[in-house]
Amino acid sequence: MKLFPFGHATHPQWQMAAGLVLAQLRAQMARPDYAGAPTLGLLYITDHYAGQARDILDHLSAELPLVTDWTGTVGVGICAGSAEYIDEPALAVMLCAVPPHQYRVFSGVAPLGAGEGMGFEAHAALVHADAQTPELAELLAEMAGRTTSGYLFGGLASSRGPAVQFAVGGNGNMRGQGAASGVFSGGLSGVAFGEEVALVSRVTQGCQPVTAQRRISSAEGNVILSLDGEPALDLLLRELGLSLDEPQEAIATLRATLVGLTSAGSQAVDRTGSFGTDVRVRHIIGLDPGRRGVAVADQVEAGMPMAFCQRHARAARADLMRVCAEIREELEPHEMSLSTATALAADEALAAPSPARRIAGAIYVSCAGRGGPHFGGPSAELQIVRHALGDVPLVGFFAGGEIARHHLYGYTGVLTVFTA
Repeated sequence: MKLFPFGHATHPQWQMAAGLVLAQLRAQMARPDYAGAPTLGLLYITDHYAGQARDILDHLSAELPLVTDWTGTVGVGICAGSAEYIDEPALAVMLCAVPPHQYRVFSGVAPLGAGEGMGFEAHAALVHADAQTPELAELLAEMAGRTTSGYLFGGLASSRGPAVQFAVGGNGNMRGQGAASGVFSGGLSGVAFGEEVALVSRVTQGCQPVTAQRRISSAEGNVILSLDGEPALDLLLRELGLSLDEPQEAIATLRATLVGLTSAGSQAVDRTGSFGTDVRVRHIIGLDPGRRGVAVADQVEAGMPMAFCQRHARAARADLMRVCAEIREELEPHEMSLSTATALAADEALAAPSPARRIAGAIYVSCAGRGGPHFGGPSAELQIVRHALGDVPLVGFFAGGEIARHHLYGYTGVLTVFTA
């Protein structure tokens, strides 16, 4: 599989940014190591361009007539290569050289599996969603159920304006789309991939447990009433060393404290003291002094393991390096020839993509609360990824929530690579 062409740029005028991106794409498509005729485009824009989303899509579609299918969304920030564009006008495009019979673009007006009639079977899916969609968790679970692996990856659009999504299939009009422009708001959209499209995906957590794992003994709705048989509020205050008699100090600490939840039968905290990949981090949204409970931004049930946590830049950096290393290890052969080993060694020095790693392109969806500043400097998060994987084609965005499997996460990153 050849490398996926990609381009990115920032400019106050979207036409200038699009021109710079198109120049990058065309230059790469002319090179023998990049795909020359890809048909699937991924488009991510910052919310500075949200009002011109339709014009941007129309322009790119006209300039790249071989690209018949598009998907993407908007973020308060986007990323490409080793660069992060946060709170500035920017766009990024990656053209994926995936066999046309091995993917399907979908949206709310052209759902996955509706009227296909061509034997396509979804194995996994890249999903973009609107956070305001009713019963979003149920919709994600239903979407995961339409894939053979049950694996989704992606995130929620984040925008201070329109939360737009891009979804164009075939010749520009998906069945059922009618006269729609390919720019949507609300619901889910994205692209499903068949089994022949090899993907490796990992979730990296951004929070560190600050208490031991506990099990919810009793709960009602979104209120944790007791943990390991003890009133939840009492346990929280004790383990954080707080007292409601000193409200200002207590409130400041509680605002920085979150809850890591996972399903009954799982482990919230692993043997290293870190969160596992199934943990969903949620805000504490209130205290219930009358019932000595703690209210969180999710439904909770008795039997669920949990731990109180805080955002932790050092742990987030270490965990991102860990998932990148896992992807590298999965892609590198256990036994290699001398020439392959030499290529890998050179790749380490030059941070260039290596055929031995077989990465054609990557998608990275990170939380809008992460990004370079959380990791110590501008573009620091993406530079960690680049250092670990090499200078591979990569695009993505900073989301209002991250999607992996059928779960909706917060403060995480979801890194997915296309492999040969």
